[in-house]
Amino acid sequence: MSVPTVLEKILARKAEEVAERRARVSLAELEGLAKSADAPRGFAAALIKQAKEKQPAVIAEIKKASPSKGVIREVFIPEDIAKSYEKGGATCLSVLTDIDFFQGSDLFLQQARAACKLPVIRKDFMVDPYQIVEARALGADCVLLIVSALDDVKMAELAAVAKSVGLDVLVEVHDGDELERALRTLDTPLVGVNNRNLHTFEVSLENTLDLLPRIPRDRLVITESGIVNRADVELMEISGVFSFLVGETFMRAENPGAELQRLFFPERGVAVSGSTLD
Repeated sequence: MSVPTVLEKILARKAEEVAERRARVSLAELEGLAKSADAPRGFAAALIKQAKEKQPAVIAEIKKASPSKGVIREVFIPEDIAKSYEKGGATCLSVLTDIDFFQGSDLFLQQARAACKLPVIRKDFMVDPYQIVEARALGADCVLLIVSALDDVKMAELAAVAKSVGLDVLVEVHDGDELERALRTLDTPLVGVNNRNLHTFEVSLENTLDLLPRIPRDRLVITESGIVNRADVELMEISGVFSFLVGETFMRAENPGAELQRLFFPERGVAVSGSTLD
């Protein structure tokens, strides 16, 4: 019997977690909370607007830890990080809510969103419609659907639930087969190409460049993971990719917003002052 990959372990635990949450709060209760949540801020619209102007559209990630790297940021205050990102020029936020593998929290998402005006994606492993409704109840503006974690029927079901509660969907692919499945199954304009292999956790920017010609022009390509310097950013922009999801590079910086500005908007100079992270 083969050893389960990290992704397989995460998904097994996620199924247990959903059952535990459902026992505490019913779906009907969640649906009520979702209806009374703050209106969605337009996650997809914000990215598309920025990318159309050929300006970097950065989804800046708030992430304390990961399975491959352990704790990434010791001093972790989501409100301060969100404000810093907003000042640095982020278009959207991504907040990890997975508890067991990323030391995330639903509260982190709520704190980050309340501290700024940016749209927020709930970054988690979505396997059940319950989690989608829960995301909207928490105030999320978008959810992540990871193709390698879902079959086509489940993926379509989760996307339909997201649409019904007003959430945008970012679909994440890792290879050509997953891309074909995503394009065939979903009509979301947001296609994320993860440069990190979720089974081995190795990273290569070539993944985005290889898949780019196969993605229709009416979809927005978001390159995820592996952006660490200006050369990486320029390589993507020259290739026609202007949307980025970046986490670890920012999280390891003393001032995440200043690092965002340095990487993506160097022409603005170092103007991210007044941040509580200075």
